[in-house]
Amino acid sequence: MRRFAPALIGFACAAAAWASPALAYEIDPLTRQPLNDALTVRVRPQAVAVPTANASLNAADPLASTVPQMSAIPRETVAYGGPYGAGTIVVSTSERRLYYVLGGGQALRYGVGVGRPGFTWGGVQTITMKREWPDWRPPAQMLRRRPDLPRYMKGGIENPLGARAMYLGGTIYRIHGSNEPESIGTAVSSGCIRMTNDDVTDLYTRAKVGTKVVVQR
Repeated sequence: MRRFAPALIGFACAAAAWASPALAYEIDPLTRQPLNDALTVRVRPQAVAVPTANASLNAADPLASTVPQMSAIPRETVAYGGPYGAGTIVVSTSERRLYYVLGGGQALRYGVGVGRPGFTWGGVQTITMKREWPDWRPPAQMLRRRPDLPRYMKGGIENPLGARAMYLGGTIYRIHGSNEPESIGTAVSSGCIRMTNDDVTDLYTRAKVGTKVVVQR
């Protein structure tokens, strides 16, 4: 038996009001459809076999054994000599990596997906809210560009925000999971920082509300 998930993940975040509109692209790099056309949801098969990476998700979570996880970018502890203290999250857009600073000259490094050209951003924010299996409500900026998108999607394995989301300040951006883990390491989002569900669940247990998040271009 196969599972199917919609390819909505690239629309999980919208560009800020100053960002260049997606109409600069002839073909949307996420849907592979003309940007002027209404969204047609693509589906892709998901194997029933549970990846071993799921083991780190909460065993009590009824969705943990079915959500796609795997990424070719391993989570690892690396040397860190940057200026930020323990507990800080540093996102390198150019590297497509996220660092959680451990202190003592070390950090956890995760692979991430970042904003495509025209949707990148930088700055310092804080985590203001955390949610497990978050619902998705496309922001107004996105709906103006794509009025065909759903106004609401309940949290779950088909939701483009994935297993966990951490909301950044008063912005429309999030660090969140993904229902398309093969996109990790690419620049295809609308500004959010996406991770595999396994990695975002690990980071979610470490980062607290109030955690500083530094996004570097």
